[in-house]
Amino acid sequence: MEELKEKIEEIVNKVKSDENFAEKFKTEPVKAVEEILGVDLPDEQINQVIDAVKAKLNLDESGIIDKVKGLFNKD
Repeated sequence: MEELKEKIEEIVNKVKSDENFAEKFKTEPVKAVEEILGVDLPDEQINQVIDAVKAKLNLDESGIIDKVKGLFNKD
């Protein structure tokens, strides 16, 4: 399970840092994820990874993570 979280984070970072990979993730997410994972997974599993990456990207881009962290800072 921890390895999967690391792979999701790796995919998120690759999407953010590599425009070509980001475009591939948009157009062919299954192939893009399998490229990083290095294995051919069943569609059900690969779609879960894709959904997790998209959710992480949406959270990061919306700044929600920073807003939530701000709730706990007592500056």
